[in-house]
Amino acid sequence: EVEKIQIKITSLGLTESRITADETIQQLFVECRLNNFLAEETPLSLPKPPGGQRIHYNYSTVINVDKEDNHAEREYLKSILLKPDLPADSLKFTVVSDPPEDEQDLECEDIGFAYVSLKEIFQKQRDIIEQDIDVFDSQDASAVIGKLTVTVEALNALRSVHEECKND
Repeated sequence: EVEKIQIKITSLGLTESRITADETIQQLFVECRLNNFLAEETPLSLPKPPGGQRIHYNYSTVINVDKEDNHAEREYLKSILLKPDLPADSLKFTVVSDPPEDEQDLECEDIGFAYVSLKEIFQKQRDIIEQDIDVFDSQDASAVIGKLTVTVEALNALRSVHEECKND
């Protein structure tokens, strides 16, 4: 069996905040990052939803973590399981504002961050299936600006890595 982490970004809803009020923020896409060596993003940016509504990405991706071809990813997963104080034990989801076509001088801007702890998936022995996770304001980490519905299936891969740690 190919060992992998399956990630799905289903939808995004925003609460009323500076983000919903900001007219320059019109199109949003979501990036998912594993530590510093792997980033995937939704191929589409979608129009920003009004507060209380959702936009649906239904985007799935797979991170392979098999020994043969994906050594760095695997070593990183090992470090998550072996080093309890490793701060970067999460998949990081970034909500990004994509400037409109006619405003090409504007940059893509990170507007919010959401996290799924891989260590916690292993500790609880439970994948995250279609779960709403908080999106925190990039300018104020205590403010929740919305919810991102995600699936992260990593338990089998983490179990396999854990077995290997025990055997090393």
